[in-house]
Amino acid sequence: MSPTPSSPSTSSTVTKIARRGLMLVLSSPSGAGKSTIAASLLRDDHSLGISVSVTTRAKRPSEIDGTHYHFKTIPQFERMRESGELLEWAEVHGNFYGTPREPVESAMADGRDMLFDIDWQGAQQLQEKMKADIVSIFVLPPTMTELQSRLHRRAEDSEEVIATRLANSRAEIGHWREYDYVIVNDDLGNAFEAVQSIVRAERLRRDRRFGMFDFVTKLIEETPVL
Repeated sequence: MSPTPSSPSTSSTVTKIARRGLMLVLSSPSGAGKSTIAASLLRDDHSLGISVSVTTRAKRPSEIDGTHYHFKTIPQFERMRESGELLEWAEVHGNFYGTPREPVESAMADGRDMLFDIDWQGAQQLQEKMKADIVSIFVLPPTMTELQSRLHRRAEDSEEVIATRLANSRAEIGHWREYDYVIVNDDLGNAFEAVQSIVRAERLRRDRRFGMFDFVTKLIEETPVL
């Protein structure tokens, strides 16, 4: 009689195959929902770490230095940029943003996945330097009217800043073709599930799982015990 899935003779060991970490890039115009999706991913997926960017923009009331961003002065940012401490950097809405190099290189060496909540300029630079490691997702709003409403509901930016973000959003959206995946965030739950599915699939890609060669070799050489 064949063993059932709950039978003691059925192995419950999960086969772990070594793989290189991936760099998950989330981009969108401001207000489209990428930061909310990123926060949900980090809460639910403990295999994913966040790349905390440095920025020269003013800290919002809800933000924590070192958690949401490393807030720097312009001279501090320029010193980091000139000394090669940044993996990528960009100027967005009159402020500078960048990705510290050391935490990313350390995570990739350990096979850990990293999440990047960055704009299209930063995504382009990462693609140029580490294309094989990147999984890029662009998040679109369902309509421009809804995008404007979300920016106002956030209630953390002045009317002048909101107007600037809306004015720049069309140019940002124009870069959607540069991404591996594109998601329309008309429902936050569905958008989040779509991103989760992408991450699960990308983790199983053959070219990321360098431990698969040894696993298959041992599998072929194994002699079953009858």
